[in-house]
Amino acid sequence: MADAVLYEVSDGLATITLNRPEAMNALNVAAKVALREAVESAAGDAAVRAVLLTAAGDRAFCVGQDLKEHIGLLVQDRETGSGQTMSTVREHYNPIVRALAGARKPVVAAVNGVAAGAGFGFALAADYRIAADTASFNTSFAGVALTADSGISWTLPRVIGPGRAADLLLFPRSISAQEAYELGAVNRVVPAGELRAEAEKVARALAEGPTVAYAALKESVVYGLTHSLEEALEKEDELQTRAGSSEDHAIAVQAFVNKEKPKYLGR
Repeated sequence: MADAVLYEVSDGLATITLNRPEAMNALNVAAKVALREAVESAAGDAAVRAVLLTAAGDRAFCVGQDLKEHIGLLVQDRETGSGQTMSTVREHYNPIVRALAGARKPVVAAVNGVAAGAGFGFALAADYRIAADTASFNTSFAGVALTADSGISWTLPRVIGPGRAADLLLFPRSISAQEAYELGAVNRVVPAGELRAEAEKVARALAEGPTVAYAALKESVVYGLTHSLEEALEKEDELQTRAGSSEDHAIAVQAFVNKEKPKYLGR
């Protein structure tokens, strides 16, 4: 049996590939465990300076929970009274989203097809999303009588606004890559045949960039969304001090003076 998730690190870029194309990259327990381990490894590895999250095949990025496995687990819960099935949110989805969103390095999602439920949530947890023109997005949760998970109750309103988020959550429907772009849910739409090359180009450029500054930028944007202007100014001061003391800042300034392209070290 092929690995449910592939993990590779090359020249500072960790590539994580969901690898169940025959199941539209649905998340069975094995896939969720493997994905959690992969994203936590990438987030915690100082040698990794950017992460690319993508999926095998051309039909789906990830359609969320594997419902064929899920229904069997629900039956077991009813028979045993264990109630373990829904612990997957705590045990798998939450750690995955924390690692993606909290990574002190840029995360790029290359959405090659359907991104539904947790698949949509994982894409939203990335910092930059590139979608194939054949991709589509669907919150899905209400369609199976569930509420939001995989961080989507936090990410989606911040990305597209609370009103539009409520519409997509209460009335799940598939939206095209172009509509997702117009809503602000993705940063770029490219022809399907060009997706992998374009996503790798973006991710590698980030892997070669000023990692400390990128981490500070991620932190400042999240902080600024939930704090006052005065608090945000104080946070900017703190983070700018951190970025200004990095080796990469010294490299960038010297390169500017010398009219050269900086070669960052990521520290």
